[in-house]
Amino acid sequence: MTTRREVLVLAAGALSAVGLRRWLVDPAVAAEVERHGMSAFGDLIYPPDFKHFNYVNPNAPKGGVFSQIGPNRQFNQNFLTFNTLNSYILKGDAAQGMELTFASLMARSGDEPDAMYGLAAQSVAISDDGLTYRFKLRPALRFHDGSKLSAQDVAFSLGILKEKGHPIITQLLRDFAGADAPDERTVICRFAEKRARDVPLFVASLPIFSKSYYSAKPFDQSTMDIPLGSGPYKVARFEGGRFIEFERVKNWWGADLSVSRGQYNFDILRFEYFRDRDVAFEGFTAKTYLFREEFTSRIWATRYDFPAIRDGKVKRDILPDDTPSGAQGWFLNTRRPQFKDPRVREALNYAFDFEWTNKTIMYSSYKRTQSVFQNSDMMAVGLPSSEELALLEPFRGKVSDEVFGEPFVPPISDGSGADRTLLRKAVQLLREAGYQVRDEIDPAHPLGWWDRVLVTIGLKSEMTKKVLRDPQGRPVTIEFLIEEASFQPHHMPFIKNLSTLGIEASLRIIEAAQMQNRRNEFDYDVVIQRFGFSNTPGDSLRSFFASQSASLPGSQNLAGIADPAIDAMIEKIIEAKSRPELTTACRALDRLIRAGRYWIPHWYKASHWVAYWDVFDRPLQKPKYSRGVLETWWYDPAKAAKLEQKG
Repeated sequence: MTTRREVLVLAAGALSAVGLRRWLVDPAVAAEVERHGMSAFGDLIYPPDFKHFNYVNPNAPKGGVFSQIGPNRQFNQNFLTFNTLNSYILKGDAAQGMELTFASLMARSGDEPDAMYGLAAQSVAISDDGLTYRFKLRPALRFHDGSKLSAQDVAFSLGILKEKGHPIITQLLRDFAGADAPDERTVICRFAEKRARDVPLFVASLPIFSKSYYSAKPFDQSTMDIPLGSGPYKVARFEGGRFIEFERVKNWWGADLSVSRGQYNFDILRFEYFRDRDVAFEGFTAKTYLFREEFTSRIWATRYDFPAIRDGKVKRDILPDDTPSGAQGWFLNTRRPQFKDPRVREALNYAFDFEWTNKTIMYSSYKRTQSVFQNSDMMAVGLPSSEELALLEPFRGKVSDEVFGEPFVPPISDGSGADRTLLRKAVQLLREAGYQVRDEIDPAHPLGWWDRVLVTIGLKSEMTKKVLRDPQGRPVTIEFLIEEASFQPHHMPFIKNLSTLGIEASLRIIEAAQMQNRRNEFDYDVVIQRFGFSNTPGDSLRSFFASQSASLPGSQNLAGIADPAIDAMIEKIIEAKSRPELTTACRALDRLIRAGRYWIPHWYKASHWVAYWDVFDRPLQKPKYSRGVLETWWYDPAKAAKLEQKG
């Protein structure tokens, strides 16, 4: 990093009157060095004069349609339906893809862990203490209606998101102290002392709204009004809960920038919505949409033999996934009394037979998830290193002794579906927690007085059932909540094993909007969630695991984790000054989370299953840290014409 003395020497002969005035007003500005990009630890692959990202085709043609079922969602977006176009607040179920309609200060690089380069901002200058970021905007910024996008719009956007944005956003902006716009092209962002390392990156990725537009409209309203954006696409046709289309902005100001060249090539992007996965698959075979990422192993293994596949009209591919695979599983709501004791939570782990489920239901397509940092070097393995122990030692005696030994690994079954050894281990854990299994008369089978006598003396048992009672004598019940039927087969054998333990478990399928509301309010026993972190996790960890998010409606802390040791380790991650320090702290956090038994891990695979109608082309190189699909692909008219000729 350039020193203050070097800056003074370089600038001595070139200070303009404007620069001199700025120097006199704010001497700290002289120490700021303008940069074309930024990252968590300051490392950047691309130089200031780079022309395009390495993984794009800079000459990719524009045109055509890309349609899909959206594979990702953010904030209040919903996979199965939508009833609002405001995707940055808690209210409503927002349409996927709305982020494409807004520009941000900077854009992420797909082949670096966390680097960002200038989009609306042409440069950023960072103070020595890292608490002030001065963004210089490009001169030709425009909203879709032709109005000018200024620094005042950026400052307004960051302020309104911190005040009224989705709880995940407001939480991640905790260390963001505010933004000022001293002139139309300068935005000064201020951060709190000891701010999280990734907060400036998050700020630079947030959407820029029109201050004028929201002067006449409430920002925190769930609405189907099309918002005024400034990104590469704008909302075109849509029908609530069924589809939404985005139209490429032909004269978009950012099209020829180095961060955009070779990307956003389709004239129309269309997101389809289906309530049922089987129906959605049939829609793909009928060419209702053109691209599909497959998430159901049964369908991938058995149903991709339809005529269009055999005729070569539809292609299949497996794209490598080099990002942390993250955590998918059943998250146990520890706010509920039946999940307060970690021994009970561990017992539930022994009742799930992954090996049988993977073999019988999922065609042996997956590996068992163990860690929230699965498929990365941030995952804890073996005994803790001396560096990990140094972080964990202050909590000895306050956390499980397991934290200082081998991390918890989900049990491996015999694949029978009802491994007696594992179920006996579950019973042992429940007894240690003060729970008892009793044979009790099943109220579903009314008995006469003589039947009751026989049951009482043990001569008749077919009218009884096992009931697990907690130390207060209350029966243990669990309701699994899902929003689509495709997960039903995975639950039933698990529920059967739970009944063997005396737990009355049930599965309830509810519609998507109700699920969103219940998750926001933590109104559930057990829900399924999949989440993943970047290769440089930081402040976002608070939303998933910190005590402060356990009671924050809409947060990602589904299990209700509230552990001072976990809070402290998250702070160590945020404070890490180097990638090795970060990795060590993440491994220590992983040990604490796994020792808490807050979830029953599911499965993962380090790849993407994709299928598409053969009308696309793509770069030879995929970005290391993303699929690259949609952003870097393009429509090929020659392939499309050939496809039509095949009939």
